[in-house]
Amino acid sequence: MKIISNFKTISTAKGDKGTSKNYSNEELSKSDVLFETLGNIDELSSVLGILYHYSKEKEEIRSIQRTLQNISSLVATTDKEIRNSKLIQISELDISKIEQIEQSLLEKSEIKPVFVLPGSDTSKVGAYYDLSRSVARRAERSLVKFVEEHKRDDLDYCLKYINRLSDLLFLYSRSLSK
Repeated sequence: MKIISNFKTISTAKGDKGTSKNYSNEELSKSDVLFETLGNIDELSSVLGILYHYSKEKEEIRSIQRTLQNISSLVATTDKEIRNSKLIQISELDISKIEQIEQSLLEKSEIKPVFVLPGSDTSKVGAYYDLSRSVARRAERSLVKFVEEHKRDDLDYCLKYINRLSDLLFLYSRSLSK
């Protein structure tokens, strides 16, 4: 990781007119669904960062956060050559890891077929899992919208990953219900 030294300012004022650049250096309106999508994925990672401090699943959470960073890089890059040669791809293996954890949780826990109030019917850590799940669902919806609007057919595994992730977060929370 490159270390930035001698910070004099962090404000560049380049975005003051409502535009920003993606990883491919294309200037877009900040209202573009790209930035909404990246913001939702970032918020999901941030909520998972809070969850990290309360959960026993620290290794899994860090792994998920790293995968979310990789998804953000793929989403923010329009240059196919850079995406394919320089960025970490999301694959069936990433999705399989989530599914394996889900299966393990289902085998260890009795998930009751009842409505549970998010956060209210669980422990504190369960409440953070509920919050993470709802943010994951929003991130998924914005990613779907981004894929449709930008006609990005290269993000199928990213969509699957976030969909499976929200299921996993649901199962973690329900496995902690009273």
